[in-house]
Amino acid sequence: MKKLIYVLAISATAFAFQGCNNSTKDAKDTADSLNKTKDTTSNAAATGGIAVAPADAEFATKAAVGGMAEVALGKLALEKSSSPKIKAFAEMMVNDHGKANEELMTLAKVKNITLPATVDEEHQKKMDELKTKTGTDFDKAYVDAMVDGHEKTLKLMQDEGKDGKDTDLKAFATKTAPVVQTHLTMIKKIQESRN
Repeated sequence: MKKLIYVLAISATAFAFQGCNNSTKDAKDTADSLNKTKDTTSNAAATGGIAVAPADAEFATKAAVGGMAEVALGKLALEKSSSPKIKAFAEMMVNDHGKANEELMTLAKVKNITLPATVDEEHQKKMDELKTKTGTDFDKAYVDAMVDGHEKTLKLMQDEGKDGKDTDLKAFATKTAPVVQTHLTMIKKIQESRN
């Protein structure tokens, strides 16, 4: 009980310092900071700490941000694109990444990992940029963003599948990597057909 109160006090202090800090942290950095303040033991129920290694917690926050961005960008493409191929791909992004996001949230809850509630600054900047584009300019920028994002996500999943310490997160990454690879192959074909 004392340890739980200590963890809660640290979390409250972290929030207080964050509120006083003039430099703004993005959602992923905030989640990573909160995860670092938690006791990293295997007895999460008793301590309130995370039950995974710090690298696994960081994988979870990166995967969560990427997944949220894919869904948000997919919804944006469904609104702005007039290309049936891009709309079909965007629909798949919303569905597939939405399911993966839910699975990751469930795992994070069990492991007591704090996930970001919104995308990070990098992804928000990309979304803001895409919102200003229309027509073929939007389609090209969206497709390029999807190729780049899926290349990074595939590497993230492959690295966690190979190097992860937590068996559940490692299994999630191993299961998700082939789906991401399929998405990457599809979006590259769309990109090639547009050039």
